[in-house]
Order: sequence, then structure tokens, then C-alpha cells
Amino acid sequence: MSGRTFPSRAKGVFRVSAVSEKKILVVDDELDMQIFLANVLGSEGFHPIVADDLTDGYRQALAEKPAVIILNMMMPGETGIQIYRSLKRDETLRDIPVIMLATLDKNTFLKCHNLYGSQHSEAYELVDRFMQKPIEAAELLKTVSRFSAHDKRTPAGENNV
Repeated sequence: MSGRTFPSRAKGVFRVSAVSEKKILVVDDELDMQIFLANVLGSEGFHPIVADDLTDGYRQALAEKPAVIILNMMMPGETGIQIYRSLKRDETLRDIPVIMLATLDKNTFLKCHNLYGSQHSEAYELVDRFMQKPIEAAELLKTVSRFSAHDKRTPAGENNV
């Protein structure tokens, strides 16, 4: 799939910076968040890959093998827990850190899932990092930088610190 630059809404890879190094997959259905996250990540030299929904997100994760995945927990008709569990069951994707984004705080989200008998709440507690929207750019970059520095798939000879 060819790269595109914002403001295009087409699914796929958005090339924000020609010198970007680490691929970061953003799975979010909100265009504003896609643009915000891609710009923040691109400004620090990361290569943001944007997916509009969970199906495309999983497909992009398989194809691109990103260093980190940023995943919106709550999307229309879908839940981020579903793709999270799929990612962690896949042998080629399970080691990729996942940052979950949600408008609810972590405790409220867990209570809602437990109230409705969700079988997914135990997986949620194991998420690498939870961030409540609205997120602070500096905090996000710090977390992404820390996770991507530990990416075991860094090419030989490249300093990953």
C-alpha cells in the first residue's frame, strides 16, 4: 500500500517524516485523534501507521510489525480488548507493546466490563500501558520512546537506546 500524507483519510500508511525510524501503529476511529497522534509521533521521528478500525489494525500489525501499537479501547461496535487478545495470541505479534487509550479511567472501564460479565476484563489488566483521553503529548512520547527502545526487532548495528 502506498504512503499518504495528511490530510488524506485513506486507510494505510501515512508518511509524516521521511527520516522516521520506528513504526508505530495507531488504531483509532476518530480522525482528530489519528491526526493528533500521527503529528506528535512524526514530529519525534517515529513512522506512524494509521488504521481506522480493528480489522484494519490487526491487518496492519501483521503486515508492518510495528514497534508499538496505540489502540483506542472503545470504537463503534468493537472493543479494543478483542484486538488486544488477538495480538497477544499471535506468536509474531505478542511481544509488541500496546498502549490503550480510552475516555474512561481504568477502574471505571473494568467495573463496566465486570458488571456486564465481560470475559475480557482480565486481559485488560495486563495491558502494557493505559492512558486516559485527553492524553498529554509529552507523556505519550515518553511511553512510546521507552517501549520502542526495547524493540527486539531493531536492525543490527542500530542503537536502540
